[in-house]
Amino acid sequence: MMNFISVIGAGTMGNGIAHVFAQHGHKVNLIDLSPESLKKGIATITKNLDRQVSKGLIDEDKKKETLENITTYTTIAEGVKSVDLVVEAATENVDLKLKIFAQLDEICDENTILATNTSSISITKIAAATKRPDKVIGMHFMNPVPVMKLVEIIRGYATSDVTTANIVALSKGLGKVPTECNDYPGFVANRILMPMINEAIISLHEGVAGVEEIDTIMKLGMAHPMGPLQLADFIGLDVCLSIMNVLYEGLGNPKYAPCPLLVNMVMAGKLGVKSGEGFYDYSEGPKNAKVSASFK
Repeated sequence: MMNFISVIGAGTMGNGIAHVFAQHGHKVNLIDLSPESLKKGIATITKNLDRQVSKGLIDEDKKKETLENITTYTTIAEGVKSVDLVVEAATENVDLKLKIFAQLDEICDENTILATNTSSISITKIAAATKRPDKVIGMHFMNPVPVMKLVEIIRGYATSDVTTANIVALSKGLGKVPTECNDYPGFVANRILMPMINEAIISLHEGVAGVEEIDTIMKLGMAHPMGPLQLADFIGLDVCLSIMNVLYEGLGNPKYAPCPLLVNMVMAGKLGVKSGEGFYDYSEGPKNAKVSASFK
């Protein structure tokens, strides 16, 4: 039974993962080098728990218990002592992840499973930075973590059946639906989603239709809750570009080449919601988004 969990990174994904584990009775060490990020992470978890209380999904006692299950740390060495599982949810940067996993391998107990929440970086490559590749696995949670049911479970080349079975069982215990796939660029979720987003950007770039028209067609015609251009803004255009580059470099197929418009927007710092502007203008908040002046 994996009772003690460490989560590295208190950002959007990390605090969501910590929230879900803590709500289901696990003791969670939430680790971030920045005290400010930890403070913001706990504030976000509290706000999301309040939302669950207001909807009648949990009561005040469960909220209190969840928050009491989380301890914060600013150093990895302190935060991963004697835990059963570490889930890394740091920035999507391959060099950073390799450095973290090499460090975890040195510090953690020999039986600790090391998981990464990467959305596209090779699990096999990350595992190769350790001496326990059989105990390294991908746990790709979806955003927002407390709401979304899927956990994409990615087996690296050397991930053992025992490790996979343990992580599948653990994910089910969180009320999630774990779905297995193998370690190839983009896995399944992003191998299918990102080329669709990229194609929507190409359609805009080539003048096939405008921002609102493309998103409306996909929302009303394909029953998508959000259009691909607005979804790209919410994911972050820099993240979309990074994943497209992983697909393009990893598979060597020109169909995965990122649209030049996407490249230019990222270079110009138009990253979507996080920067205040992407395909839409978020100066009045995400709920009052308007098509960016650049595309009118």
